[in-house]
Amino acid sequence: MTMKPSIRITPRALLTLALLLSTLIATAEQPLLIPGKQALYQRVLAVPGQHLHDAPNGTPGQAVTPFTAFYVYARRTGNDGQWLKVGTDRHGGGNGWLPKTGTIEWTQGLTVAFREAIGRDRVLLFGDAQSARELARDRDLKRYDALYSAALAGEEDNDSPVVAIQPAGKLDIREDFYLVPILRHEDIFLGSEQARLLQVSSVPLRDQPVEAAKSPIKASTPTEPSTSPQPDDNGYRAGLVFAIDATLSMDPYIERTREAVMKIYDALAEATLLGNVNFGLVAFRDSPRAVPDLEYLTRTYVTLEQGRNPDVFVSRVNGLSAATISSQDFVEDAYAGVKQALDDMDWTPHAARYLVLVTDAGPRTATDPLSATGLDARALRRMAQEKGVAIFVLHLLTDSSKADHQNAATAYRELAKFPGIGSLYYAVPTGDVDEFGQVLDTLAGQITMQVQMAAASQPPTPPPVQTAPEPESKPIVEPANPQLAALQDKVAKLGYALRMRYLQRGTDGNIPKVFNAWLLDRDIRDPEQRTLDVQVLLTRDQLSDLHDILRDVLQTAEEGLLSPQNFLNELKSLAATIARDPEQLGTTTATTAGEGNSLSDLGFMREYIEDLPYTGEVMNLSLDDWEAWPARRQIEFLHRLENKISYYRALHDHTDLWVSLDGGTVDGDSVFPVALEMLP
Repeated sequence: MTMKPSIRITPRALLTLALLLSTLIATAEQPLLIPGKQALYQRVLAVPGQHLHDAPNGTPGQAVTPFTAFYVYARRTGNDGQWLKVGTDRHGGGNGWLPKTGTIEWTQGLTVAFREAIGRDRVLLFGDAQSARELARDRDLKRYDALYSAALAGEEDNDSPVVAIQPAGKLDIREDFYLVPILRHEDIFLGSEQARLLQVSSVPLRDQPVEAAKSPIKASTPTEPSTSPQPDDNGYRAGLVFAIDATLSMDPYIERTREAVMKIYDALAEATLLGNVNFGLVAFRDSPRAVPDLEYLTRTYVTLEQGRNPDVFVSRVNGLSAATISSQDFVEDAYAGVKQALDDMDWTPHAARYLVLVTDAGPRTATDPLSATGLDARALRRMAQEKGVAIFVLHLLTDSSKADHQNAATAYRELAKFPGIGSLYYAVPTGDVDEFGQVLDTLAGQITMQVQMAAASQPPTPPPVQTAPEPESKPIVEPANPQLAALQDKVAKLGYALRMRYLQRGTDGNIPKVFNAWLLDRDIRDPEQRTLDVQVLLTRDQLSDLHDILRDVLQTAEEGLLSPQNFLNELKSLAATIARDPEQLGTTTATTAGEGNSLSDLGFMREYIEDLPYTGEVMNLSLDDWEAWPARRQIEFLHRLENKISYYRALHDHTDLWVSLDGGTVDGDSVFPVALEMLP
């Protein structure tokens, strides 16, 4: 091995180098600070269609990737308006100039996404805060009804305070990327509920830059979907995938699942609709590390593409049988089966996406050493929702797993929650095969009926609203199986919502082209319902950094190198950085930036946290709270953090969820809006 020659640095050379560095630091151009702040810099987002200029109103140069976050180094005002000197980092002195009209102020990284309006009104966007504030304060539902009806019909008066309405249906960012950053907020009460009034900007990726306007821009209001026949409705397809437990004693349920699918194939063939409902099947057992003779953890027997053909489905599923030996205990890695179904299937061609988990055992938790996913029910459910997949759970309450029924039911109810619908969980008493078959036939039959109605261009019928009986009316006769009736009601609501979402794809269901509009984050009619999801837009590289930093913080704490106070400070520094400026990840925690460099140690924690409209549980957690928690609650908190690390890893690897704003392939600069609840 060749040794490199040593270099001797004299004290005089060190002094000269230090003076040179201090001069460079002193003369380096710094971004502008936010007024009243000591460490937070002014930032903006570039709206689509922008180019960097070499000078204010100079020659357009390099095209800017939409929604690039820039630091502001200077502001210049001339006859052609205000221009901003911007740079992508805090040390580069600026890359060029952008017109202020081509940017959005970006003082914190929180954005919102409209929740799908299932069972509630769509959100109204107001041109000024006072109109929304008064409507919330007075709860004038008569006035609200008039404004809402006019917005639906696109008939707002010129003096109407409403400038737009939430688009109908669900907006899929992978198809129509949009961003709704929060500019300002104020806390108000809506009835007895604490709500927030938000000033937002809304920017669709495919729109050209919006010129400056003195007042908010009127949106082209989406109309309600037509109830007349839709000529292209024959493209409506459903994908139904079974993730089925294939451990000991599951053979009767595997056979009954095969029988249910064949019934549906026969019905589809009779209606000449083969291919409109596609079936897939994934089998799971448990970790072969614990019991090698189980042979496999998960195995995909039929993909959705293969399941278009009944002969292929039958031939492949005929090779599936239950294991002949027992697992290690009364839990199985059911989440591994669900994740395999989410990962292995091409869900894209299917407007309605269903995953049915069939098991008689509880799931391995995120912290179980034998868990292959490291995910809990909530994180796995969120992954499914990000793919547009609804999860049903058919939980077989067999005697062999009786001791774990309650814990398993709690986890599976959480896994099966669907926004606006409820939990799609069904407990099969005693694991009765006949009742299991009845539920399976009912579920598959309803889904098939919805597809047949779509193929016949029949308009979707809203599920009946349950109302209390009149005092003089006859008593309601309870159904023979109330649990099945409740599930049928949820399937009907879910099918209606999915069908309406599909029909609305052909309407003007785009994000409203509105700047500086105001909206409420709760439903005016039912203030208990939230109307928005809070998110943070992260690049794939930033998510990777977050994963590594949080893992290192936890590891350092577990090694006893962090006191409880310093551990909480590290978490708060990380959470505050994500919410304020993800570009600074890795520089605001002592674990990653060097001892004494956390936001708390530098005295900037309050500055980062104050004025944020939404914060996670870490932000409000004090040392007194932590020390007052029993050990079990502290452990649960740590487990949630570990689960989030697993979620980041899984999300990073799901390249189909990431959006490349420049239209290229998925890379480190591709983005995804991560839910605030899934961040530290």
